[in-house]
Amino acid sequence: VQLQASGGGLVQVGGSLRLSCVASGDTFEDYSMAWFRQAPGKEREFVAAIRRWDSGTTYGDSGRDRFTISRDNAKNTLYLHMTSLGPEDTAVYYCAAKHSGLDSLRENYEFWGQGTQVTVSS
Repeated sequence: VQLQASGGGLVQVGGSLRLSCVASGDTFEDYSMAWFRQAPGKEREFVAAIRRWDSGTTYGDSGRDRFTISRDNAKNTLYLHMTSLGPEDTAVYYCAAKHSGLDSLRENYEFWGQGTQVTVSS
């Protein structure tokens, strides 16, 4: 499966942003999906994941309470709705796909998008 992330940009502190990730080349419903992010000089960290068969979700510390992950299987698209953004959310955001269930471990994801930059300014 190929993944194309988009929707990043420059946003002010306290603002919101919705990221999208379009999948192609395979059956989107066969994959559990996730968002990760990587800030300069830091490790890539888990943000949120959504399971393929029932859209169950799990969040990392960075995404809990402020971010919402969702998917539209009819559009082959994964979303991340982010609210109350702060400078600490500045990072490149990556979407990822794997077979089977929810997972927060980067090494277990088989396919990755190219990333979209989110910059939060004050």
